Amino acid sequence: MAQPDKLNLRNVVIVIWLSVLFGGLYLYFFHRDSIQSQLGRAFSYSMILGYLVYLLLGCVRGFTLIPATYLVLTGLLFFPPVPLFVLSLAGILISSSIIYFFSEALHLDEFFERKHGDLIARMKLILQRNELPIVIGWSFFPLAPTDLVCYICGALEVDFKKLLLGVLIGEGSICAIYIFLGDHLLGFLQLRP
Repeated sequence: MAQPDKLNLRNVVIVIWLSVLFGGLYLYFFHRDSIQSQLGRAFSYSMILGYLVYLLLGCVRGFTLIPATYLVLTGLLFFPPVPLFVLSLAGILISSSIIYFFSEALHLDEFFERKHGDLIARMKLILQRNELPIVIGWSFFPLAPTDLVCYICGALEVDFKKLLLGVLIGEGSICAIYIFLGDHLLGFLQLRP
């Protein structure tokens, strides 16, 4: 059972996260013109700087265990689809590589073992037999953290090329759906400038 301090902290984090989410949605739907003009001016100075910031966020995102989906959907509001797709995949692959190679040094094993102990034990058994299909399916499934499978693959010393290929196929497919379908949806709903 969770301790009261942890419950209070969890509730505070949830309230902050929901506040940021709803605040962002409010600004986007009711003050979109002023936000877009401000961001447009910022990006007109250097779109390359915007791309670099997005890529950097994508690379360090794995350390926060925040799903890439949030970053991709946020990027959809600011970047054209093709550069967003390329930058998202680059960030995901770099983040996955970092998790794979430094999983023991980052002490992720303690976190994942404590949080998902049964799941890790089952994944280790399954992964030993079907590495690539499992990585592809795990990376594609939106509710499964890709960082977890990268950690497990690092711990089991799964072939690094197989891991990257699986992440590329799985995350590439789901990101393509989010980005290109999302771009068409934003255009259809006339929410894209």
